[in-house]
Amino acid sequence: MSYPITKAAVVQASPVLFDVKATLAKMEKLVKEAAKNGAKLVLFPETFVSCYPRGLSFGTVVGSRSEEGRATWLRYWESAIEVFSKESAAIGKIAAKYKVYLVTGVTEKTRHGGTLYCTTLYYDPQGQLVGKHRKIKPTAAERIIWGEGDGSDLDVYETEIGKIGGLTCWENYMPQARMRLYEQGIEIYLAPTADGREVWTSTMRHIALEGRCFVLGSNQFVTKDMYPKDLIGIEDLDNQPDVMCRGGSLIVGPLGQILAGPLYDEEGILYADLNMSDVIGAKLDFDVIGHYGMK
Repeated sequence: MSYPITKAAVVQASPVLFDVKATLAKMEKLVKEAAKNGAKLVLFPETFVSCYPRGLSFGTVVGSRSEEGRATWLRYWESAIEVFSKESAAIGKIAAKYKVYLVTGVTEKTRHGGTLYCTTLYYDPQGQLVGKHRKIKPTAAERIIWGEGDGSDLDVYETEIGKIGGLTCWENYMPQARMRLYEQGIEIYLAPTADGREVWTSTMRHIALEGRCFVLGSNQFVTKDMYPKDLIGIEDLDNQPDVMCRGGSLIVGPLGQILAGPLYDEEGILYADLNMSDVIGAKLDFDVIGHYGMK
């Protein structure tokens, strides 16, 4: 019996912050490079389109908001995209042009509402949007800028390269959410994130061991000087370090072995060959939804 072997690419890069058009141009350049190197699956970080607004307060403290903060929020909202829009269609065209499964985090807005969501979009090599997932529980001050997903889209997608799905950032600490994916037989677990701590590597390795699946973690590398100089609220960054997110992207095998990365302090693309037979072999002695599951 033959099993698919897929070269996967994990992109560690920053978007062009608050600029959707320029970010999409950068995305295409990176996908082109990954495809040239043989990748059939390309993963981008959390909210790559069009930024994770690290360090910004949006003029909020407990009990009050400022007019300047609302102006910052407006600019962030303007750099978000709708799921069915020319911007999301442009991402699909990139996937189709380079014939890859393309998965990316976006800041999602809806046509008739002001709420934003931290969303992951899944495209197939024909450029079709095959799925999306809204982050269920934004963390800490993220709850100021993003609404909560309802959990109805915790789906795994059956593809020619394997069963793919995933969770975003600290959702990966939610056991019930992980189990939902394991129950669907996930084989390639995608974890776009904004967590650049070294301990995040332990989380990715634990999930690989727990789910007996490949785990791809993708983060941004961001420096303070990447922010627009004319951004209202930019003074929030005065006490931030020059390197605001170190990255830490990596690829882990189903026995917890690190196949690529972790990558720190620079942009880059990580690659690894994912052999689906390794997923089955890893379940000899542990299968969280089978012989090692609760009865």
